[in-house]
Amino acid sequence: ILCRAFANGENVWQANAASGMAVHDDCKLKFHELKTKRIYRFITFKIEGQQVVVDKIGSPEEDYDAFTASLPADECRYAVFDFDFTTDENCQKSKIFFIAWSPDTSKIRSKMVYASSKDRFKRELDGIQVELQATDPSEMSLDIVKGRAI
Repeated sequence: ILCRAFANGENVWQANAASGMAVHDDCKLKFHELKTKRIYRFITFKIEGQQVVVDKIGSPEEDYDAFTASLPADECRYAVFDFDFTTDENCQKSKIFFIAWSPDTSKIRSKMVYASSKDRFKRELDGIQVELQATDPSEMSLDIVKGRAI
């Protein structure tokens, strides 16, 4: 069950009692712009207080290396990445990846909060095509992303 609430004068959607996590409207707006207007290559999100907020945004010119470099080495994040690729039939395609970044070095409590809120947050982002979960960079290498895209 969702209900509208206001935090510091800004609209947020309150989550159900199970996760207790709200999603800031800016998260959905920026994701919609990534999906429809393609004005971003990636967006990272973080949990701040009791809500998910936009952390960083990558311009369309940025590549996958810039995206992975934007993820903190010791803190959890959610991220979406608009991955462009060419199929074996030489067709240009794009897929939107949802990545749950939970590095081994992050705090246990943080890992638990991100894990328990992930599905709820992901449902707010309509249009995700592939999901990855990674605890270190090797689990989300470009080769793995390419393999999951095709």
